[in-house]
Amino acid sequence: MYAKALFDIVHTSGEQALKLVVALEGGADELFASPNTLAAIEDHLLNVATTLAHLPPVVMLRLPQVDWTGWGALLQALRQRDPQRRDIVWYAVCGLLPATLVLLDQLRAQEPDWFEIQY
Repeated sequence: MYAKALFDIVHTSGEQALKLVVALEGGADELFASPNTLAAIEDHLLNVATTLAHLPPVVMLRLPQVDWTGWGALLQALRQRDPQRRDIVWYAVCGLLPATLVLLDQLRAQEPDWFEIQY
C-alpha cells in the first residue's frame, strides 16, 4: 500500500510537469524565461524527487536502471535553489522524469501486489 501511495504521487506530479513542458514551443529557453511555468515545473519535480527518495529500498533495488544519482542531484539543487540548476532541471524534464515513469509502470506491471490498496 505504501508503494502505491508513493507511485500515485510520483505519477500525478510527473504527469503535471510533463504537461507543462509539452506546451512549451521554445524548449529550454522558453521554460527558463517564464518564471511562473518554471516555478510550477520545479515544484512538481521537487515533489517527485522527494517522493522517490522515500521509496522502500526493495522498490529501489528493483529499479537499477533509474538514475538515482540524477534524482539526488536534482533534489539537492531544487532544495537549495541553486542558481546553476538549469541543466539539471532540463535533464529532469526531458530524460529523467519520462524514463523513471516508464520504469515505474513496468515495475507495477511486474509486481502488481506492491501497488494494491489493502484494507
